[in-house]
Amino acid sequence: MTKGRLEAFSDGVIAIIITIMVLEMKVPVGNEWGALIPVIPVFLSYVLSFIFVGIYWNNHHHLLQATHHMNGRVLWANLHLLFWLSLIPYVTEWMGATHLSASPVALYGMVMLGAALAYFILTRALVGLHERDSALARAVGRDTKGKVSLFIQAAAIPLAFANAWVACGLYLVNALVWLIPDLRIEQALRS
Repeated sequence: MTKGRLEAFSDGVIAIIITIMVLEMKVPVGNEWGALIPVIPVFLSYVLSFIFVGIYWNNHHHLLQATHHMNGRVLWANLHLLFWLSLIPYVTEWMGATHLSASPVALYGMVMLGAALAYFILTRALVGLHERDSALARAVGRDTKGKVSLFIQAAAIPLAFANAWVACGLYLVNALVWLIPDLRIEQALRS
């Protein structure tokens, strides 16, 4: 499989994920502004998930820009990432529908942690295919940002049972860490 085909397939899956998430949002009952109040948790869950899916899409694109080789391990690692991303609409809906209750918020964190681990594995699989001094290897480096992100996600999961809103705050902090695309790859490609 070529890099372009892998990227096109991944883009298609991610587009479907976003579509499913927005279709899960139900129209509020009533025609007054106050009718929106009960759906605020659903909307906030959607926004957070949309940001995360967008971050994965953006960084996946940057990662593949610096990639020159593919193999079966990379294909499986990519499918592993897409598996976790495909669960986002489900946990987003549950989290919003229960108004950010502890168990759904914790499960949301588990899915996000699974996606973060899968992205880390994909990155390592791609780096392993390239020379030690390749643009990709230089860009990824020690991946401190990725490791910190994994820690934040893991810490938020048990915290959801103490305070779901604080856990959601940590998910948001984690998203903000990644909101700006990882410029290490673009910089490495220019050098």
